Amino acid sequence: MEALLQTAEVGVEGIDIPWDVLADDGAYIQAVRRGVPGKVVRQTVGVLGHRETFAQLLGATPGNLNRLYRRPALGRGQSEAILDMLRLVSRGLAVFGDLERTNEWLGAALPALGGARPIELCDTFQGRQLVRDAIRKIEYGEFP
Repeated sequence: MEALLQTAEVGVEGIDIPWDVLADDGAYIQAVRRGVPGKVVRQTVGVLGHRETFAQLLGATPGNLNRLYRRPALGRGQSEAILDMLRLVSRGLAVFGDLERTNEWLGAALPALGGARPIELCDTFQGRQLVRDAIRKIEYGEFP
């Protein structure tokens, strides 16, 4: 049974990614290999905002993101980048409780990240890993 990312567990409506793709490594790998539909990029930007970050993440410009929206499937690199970002957002939703708080946190300058806003780091894998680590520390009470 395919549950969409819009389940109450995650709190994001309108992004057509089966929950198991974000929760299960095997399903994630298969989704990367198949390629994420371009419509998922459009849905993600529409729901989360941060158009410029997603453009950088996918190696595009904000002006040509529309080309990606029309693709039946993104390449492996772009698919993995968007799914990894959605995993990060999903973790943020679990920790912060809703999309508004998650987006607020993503946009706030954090001393723990050298004063950078988490969203500014999300265009690279290593940057997303730093943001994921910060979320994990908040989850376990290591810093505010």
